[in-house]
Amino acid sequence: MALITRLSRLFEADFHAVLDRIEEPDLQLKQAVREMQFALDQDRQRLKLLQHEADQLAKATSVVVDNLRGFDEELDICLAAKKDDLARDLVRRKLAGDKQLQGLKHQSAGIDAQQRHLAADIEEQSQQLTSMKQKLELLVSEDTAATGGEFTNADSIRNEEIEIALLREKERRVKS
Repeated sequence: MALITRLSRLFEADFHAVLDRIEEPDLQLKQAVREMQFALDQDRQRLKLLQHEADQLAKATSVVVDNLRGFDEELDICLAAKKDDLARDLVRRKLAGDKQLQGLKHQSAGIDAQQRHLAADIEEQSQQLTSMKQKLELLVSEDTAATGGEFTNADSIRNEEIEIALLREKERRVKS
């Protein structure tokens, strides 16, 4: 049984080695760079959305704080006029505003934490992407040097370039 297991592992390892040779590492690396760029762009978009939410919460907090100040002023007037019924209503509204303010502060703190965490992730991803791009450039330059440059890839030469080069060669030979 052990012999069969070992043979199957050898066959599997050889099969994976053949697949690794068939797959082009530069294409895989280019795809990885594209995927990393896409993920980074999505995270940057999420950071913008979080910033927008933080701005909205700041505006809402400002409105609630202004309302609370107004309640305090109105409460002073009601208490000075000994209008306890009106004062009770203002106290109720003030308590509701305080609860709302605490909720907004809690939400704001959560969004701030998310922003800090996401910004750190973006920085890390950006550094990884830069590293991957450098590796890709190095791999492409090594492949270009190993194949003798672009001269071996005739498909990348446009027909117009061929026609212009042919006309130049004909003109040069006529002058000679």
